[in-house]
Amino acid sequence: MPQAIWPALAVSPPGFKNLSTDFSRVYTFDPKGGFTRMASLKILVVEDDIPSLELMAEVFTSLQAEVRPVSDSEKAATLINQERFDGIFLDLEMPHLHGFDLARLIRKSSWNKSTPIIIVTGRDDRQAMQTAFTLGATFFLQKPVDRQKLGSLFRSVRGGLLENRRRHVRVPLQTAVICDVGPRKVHGVTWNLSLGGMQVEAGNLQPGDTARLSFRLPVSDVNIDVAGTVVWVGEKRQGIQFTEVSAQSQQSIREFVAAVEE
Repeated sequence: MPQAIWPALAVSPPGFKNLSTDFSRVYTFDPKGGFTRMASLKILVVEDDIPSLELMAEVFTSLQAEVRPVSDSEKAATLINQERFDGIFLDLEMPHLHGFDLARLIRKSSWNKSTPIIIVTGRDDRQAMQTAFTLGATFFLQKPVDRQKLGSLFRSVRGGLLENRRRHVRVPLQTAVICDVGPRKVHGVTWNLSLGGMQVEAGNLQPGDTARLSFRLPVSDVNIDVAGTVVWVGEKRQGIQFTEVSAQSQQSIREFVAAVEE
């Protein structure tokens, strides 16, 4: 059964981890300037009822989110293929494009296929809830809503939204890296780092090369050893997608990227 957050008000799908920790202080690391605050969560709100749309935008903005309010679901369908959002709040009963149809498009989009979807709707039937979760929704909130309910919802889902963003966010990182490509050992420097990969400047790397990467994280001085594939090559830099990361290295990278607490 879904986990109840508030009785008969909002639920999350089975197995979803409720990350309600206060992640309001999130930092990234700049080698020259130390830790700096990460940008606000970028939220898309799709709601055809203008008063509800304005209320959600006002409440989420007051909680330090960057909100994109959209009343036209067809316009939202275009946006999800142009920009990455940290979370999408979605009504169901909308003209032009139903919320379920928009949710299907979100899950097929290259930019937002893993973005958490929060359904906010006047429907309270079990079938609507089950369909929402089947389509990949993270939470289901029943209307009517007010400032208190919306604020509580946002605080409950904020941790999950941030965790999803960290899979994509890249932080500046300039440190020496050794790339073992078959019998070759290539020395270079890193430019940025994410949970899924990194950009490096190392000579003679080609698309499709598999490499073993070794580098140290600043501050913690933890040595990271990962395997990856070169997915693109620019004039000077190369993009590497991680394919093998130990649990310990993954945790160290996550802590470095997030730096959740001072």
